[in-house]
Amino acid sequence: MKILYLNGPNLNLLGTRQPEIYGRTTLADIEAAVRAKAIPLGITIDFRQSNHEGELVTWIQQARGTADAIVLNAAAYTHTSVALRDAITSSEVPTVEIHLSNIHAREEFRHRSLIAGVCKGQIAGFGMHSYLLALDAAITVKVNA
Repeated sequence: MKILYLNGPNLNLLGTRQPEIYGRTTLADIEAAVRAKAIPLGITIDFRQSNHEGELVTWIQQARGTADAIVLNAAAYTHTSVALRDAITSSEVPTVEIHLSNIHAREEFRHRSLIAGVCKGQIAGFGMHSYLLALDAAITVKVNA
C-alpha cells in the first residue's frame, strides 16, 4: 500500500511559525513519526510539501493509479482552492483531509473547507497526532473501498 502525504503552504515553517497554535514539532519530525508507524505495517509513504497550489494539484492528479490514498493538509488552500477540490474529485483517489489545529475553533473564515465535501473525512485539532490518525483513516478507506 502507498499513501501520499501532501502538505500545503507554510507547513515548511512548522516548529517556528505560531508555536502557540501549531506547536514546536517540525514537518520533518511529523514525517519521521508517520514513517515509523507505517514501516512495520508494510506501507510506503511519499511525503511532500509545497507552497504552490499548482504543484499540489499536479501531485494529486499524478496520484491516480500510483497511490492508494492521499492524506492532505492543504493548509490555507483548504479555505480557498476550488482547484484542489476539482483535482481530488478527478483523481478518484480516496483522500483524507487533515489539520494540526481545530479549524472550527479558530477564525470564522477557517470554518469552511472547500475540500471537505470531496474527501472521505476530516481530522483536525490533534497536532502531530492528526497525521498519525490519518494513516489509520487512509488504511481504512482503502480497505473499505
